[in-house]
Amino acid sequence: MDQKLYSRSHILDTLNATDQWDVIVIGGGATGLGVAMDSISRGYKTLLLEQVDYAKGTSSRSTKLVHGGVRYLAQGNIDLVKEALYERGLLAKNAPHLVKNQDFVIPNYRWWEGFYYTIGLKVYDFLAGKLSLGKSSHISKEKTIDRLPTLKQDGLYGGVLYKDGQFDDSRLAVNIAQTCLEMGATLLNHFKVVDLLQNSNGTIIGVAASDTETGQTYNFKSDLVINATGVFTDDILKMEDPDAKKTVVPSQGVHLVFDKSYLPGDDAIMIPKTTDGRVLFAVPWHDKVLVGTTDTNLEDHSLEPRAQKEEIEFILKTFNNYLSRPVAREDVRSIFAGLRPLAAPKDESEKTKEISRSHKVIVSKTGLVTITGGKWTTFRRMAQDTINKAIAIGKLPKRPCKTKNLPIHGAMPVTNRDNHMYIYGTDKEGIAAMISADNTLGEKLHPRLPFVKAEVIWAARYEMARTVEDVLARRVRALFLDADAAIRMAPEVARLLANELGKSDAWQKEQSESFTAMAKYYCIKYN
Repeated sequence: MDQKLYSRSHILDTLNATDQWDVIVIGGGATGLGVAMDSISRGYKTLLLEQVDYAKGTSSRSTKLVHGGVRYLAQGNIDLVKEALYERGLLAKNAPHLVKNQDFVIPNYRWWEGFYYTIGLKVYDFLAGKLSLGKSSHISKEKTIDRLPTLKQDGLYGGVLYKDGQFDDSRLAVNIAQTCLEMGATLLNHFKVVDLLQNSNGTIIGVAASDTETGQTYNFKSDLVINATGVFTDDILKMEDPDAKKTVVPSQGVHLVFDKSYLPGDDAIMIPKTTDGRVLFAVPWHDKVLVGTTDTNLEDHSLEPRAQKEEIEFILKTFNNYLSRPVAREDVRSIFAGLRPLAAPKDESEKTKEISRSHKVIVSKTGLVTITGGKWTTFRRMAQDTINKAIAIGKLPKRPCKTKNLPIHGAMPVTNRDNHMYIYGTDKEGIAAMISADNTLGEKLHPRLPFVKAEVIWAARYEMARTVEDVLARRVRALFLDADAAIRMAPEVARLLANELGKSDAWQKEQSESFTAMAKYYCIKYN
């Protein structure tokens, strides 16, 4: 791999070589990265700017599912489910190192549930068509217990088994960013758009952005600026018009992470209807079990949303309703919250779980193109629709979409997931070579987690990581798997990063302290 391709200093040095960009994308989450990949693959000169880090917000805080959405099927949103199932199949082919086929079981505690859910999931299978991951089926009480040995057995009738996709969200985001860079796009994280540039007619002609590491401000010119900032959509729209109406309402989803012993098999649990009508998942993920999510309407958004006590209690109580061995607060290894960018409801009666997850492409009078809504599974289709819209309004010359069969960086089939290094796909060999050259880099960063020192160097050198948080939250998933262990890893990660990036001892100390201050809210004792 060419290290220069991913080097921030090299990218900054080449910025002045482009006077006019074909496309400027604001936002480096799933949506923005997808738009950049679609754009550059069609041959448009593309710049993406992300205010913090790739997938810093919602895109690293999902339930880790690549799915059609069983609950949307129950709501009758057939088109959304069909589109998502198609995209699930494409993503499994284009990023097989990160997307896997996951078995889910719906436990049945009422006599009619087996019949009801089996029929519903047969429809789900049918809508997936040729990209189906396998057939759903009803299974007996004995087989359900065999697959889920910690499940509460009192009153259990059986279960319904179905297949869906599971993935690592921020790892996919990083790999998409690498794919964009390799195709010739310019991407910069820790680079905040501070204003929209407009001509005398009010038409947007570019953006002003600040390098948050140096404080230097740049002006970038383009006839096409795409706002792909998720829950921050309205912040950008207010740059265009200070009186702009609210278009997005954040809906908070919280997840709790436990040791694998609470769900020891390979199967996930899907609880289709909780006490307040939500869906709850318990999913094996990186040798832990992830349980969520909630759906809480919030007035405001932030880069670090905090779980509410009621959300934590709701997940603990609901999960325990299905376990023979109950979990307690002190069993929680990590807590994380994410904000869904849902379309603002038309009136107060509309609940967030009833608002459609379909995406919308909006064109302002100034020419700003905004993409809102959607979900990780449909990121590729959202990007395709956004660029197609830009072509339709005359912002770009017509060229066909190329991403349906575009392998994402690292793509390779994976048959064995026992070693956590599988997530690197084809890059696994590069990390192994690094350890061979210096065996101290094979040392673990913490005994409770599998991550090693070489991964920190690799993240800085080839994955655009700039901070301890970039590494421990989104390159390796330590913060999301075991927050206390991540805090204990921070000083060593800061030392390795400082050495690799040429930073001072003061930077190293500040990085360790700022990460610890942020990460403690992922620990149960602070919630």
